[in-house]
Amino acid sequence: MNKLIQSIVLLLNFIQSEQLSAHAVVTDYSLKKTAIYANKSDKIELTFNSKIELGLSQIYLVSKGDKQELLKAENGSKQGQIIVYVPPLQSGEYAIKFKIFAADGHLTEDVIHFSVV
Repeated sequence: MNKLIQSIVLLLNFIQSEQLSAHAVVTDYSLKKTAIYANKSDKIELTFNSKIELGLSQIYLVSKGDKQELLKAENGSKQGQIIVYVPPLQSGEYAIKFKIFAADGHLTEDVIHFSVV
């Protein structure tokens, strides 16, 4: 009985790790290194661990009051890189909310918070 339980746990861990590796995960983003300054349009670079289907993906700017604005984005020069264009913003707290489709069809949703200085 004990070996059966160990086998089931091992199988479940394997299945879970396979599912996690199939999703597009942000591995880097420019907001870690570069600030967004008030009243100036800018761009944010997002880098994912897999190729992205940008035409099926959505990226929103979230501002105070949970207002969401769809942002324009394009593929970057590297595989898995997306350039997101940000309009001029007032100083304050914002977020980028994204729904990204990996090339294999898996959907990833996440939020990155940032400040405009």
